[in-house]
Amino acid sequence: MTRSIRPDAVLVQAVIAGALSFAHLHDIAAAAGQDGWKAWAYPISVDLLLVAAWRRLRILRSTGEPTRAAWTWFAVALAASLGANVATAGLLDLTNVPAWLRILVAGWPALAFLGGTLLVHTPTANPDTPTEPAPVLAPEFMPADPAPEPEPLPAAVEAAEPAPALPAPPPPVDVPPALVDHARKLADAHRSATGHPIDSDTLRDRLGLPGPMADQLATHLA
Repeated sequence: MTRSIRPDAVLVQAVIAGALSFAHLHDIAAAAGQDGWKAWAYPISVDLLLVAAWRRLRILRSTGEPTRAAWTWFAVALAASLGANVATAGLLDLTNVPAWLRILVAGWPALAFLGGTLLVHTPTANPDTPTEPAPVLAPEFMPADPAPEPEPLPAAVEAAEPAPALPAPPPPVDVPPALVDHARKLADAHRSATGHPIDSDTLRDRLGLPGPMADQLATHLA
């Protein structure tokens, strides 16, 4: 089945624009000293770098990768093409090309080769290549941790030491009856003088007796 070729206004416009740009680039290269087949190679080099940069830009956009490098080389090729079109509009004397333009034209092949190499050989992810999902590994059986051994109970609190026993009261002291009578007289005299019963300390001082005996006398006099 044959397909009919219908003229497309956009396609025709693209062919005309490409032919004019091709001619302008050829004229600039020839004016800069690149004669013969070299002058015809320059337009092809500029247009190929422009197309390669645009294609690379679309690929990077589709994969979500940075597009700065592709934009840079697209701008370089577009500047070369626009510069040649503007220079041949009568703004530049093609019979007396300045030295800086000759340098740019002479250095273009190396620049175009570098840009094309970087655009072609920069790795990118291919969105059409299906990526196999990572296999899901079943979790290995892990034995449960053994229950921790119970900590030993703290040792029983040691019994408190018994409180020291109070000293036993001293045995009763035998007091002679005569001493009791004498002490009673002193007690009566003390009561008469002070109005208070005599105590063991006063008896001890008056009679010169030891403490236990004085206490015993005070018991008898109570």
